[in-house]
Parts: sequence; C-alpha cells; structure tokens
Amino acid sequence: MAVTIDPRPTYFGDRMVVTGSYEAGDTSIDLSSQLASIDAFILNPVSLQNQGIEEGAAADNSDVVTMKTIDLATFSGTTVTITAGQAGGTPVAGTFLAIGRRS
Repeated sequence: MAVTIDPRPTYFGDRMVVTGSYEAGDTSIDLSSQLASIDAFILNPVSLQNQGIEEGAAADNSDVVTMKTIDLATFSGTTVTITAGQAGGTPVAGTFLAIGRRS
C-alpha cells in the first residue's frame, strides 16, 4: 500500500492543488507535508464495487439486488479517510485531487 503524490503541484495565491494516486486497500492519505488545511477533495476510484441491497420486506436475502457503489472520501485537517463502497470491503485503487491552503 502506497500513496504517491505528484511532484509538481499547482499554486494559485495561498492555495495549492495536489494530485496523486493510491493503491487498493489504502484507507488514508496524509497531506500534512503539502497542505495546512484541505478545502476540497476529489476521489477517483478505478472501478465500482458491488453492494447487495435488500429490495423487499422479507429481510431474508431472497430478493437482494446488486447496486454499484463507489468508495467515499472524508477529510479532517490534512488527513483524508477512504471508505470502501462495499460494506466490509476494502477500497479499490484510484487517483485524487486536493485543493487546500499551502503550509
């Protein structure tokens, strides 16, 4: 598992755009060495995940349908947490873009 940050960020005023990639199974991205805070974050997983959803009221898995879901990202401070789109699953690989205040 490894997060790769592109070596050439883009600057505008006191903001910076950081891009990079992450591997399947990575659950966090630490941007503290690049940013003082994150304003926006975009996660681009390479594929969808299958999530079974109970369609009817039986609640016995007799009418489960498969819904395609994507991994989600949340951030606090300068750390991004990646949550798998499938319950109990692991995140897939992908790329990201972060905009934040330069450190």
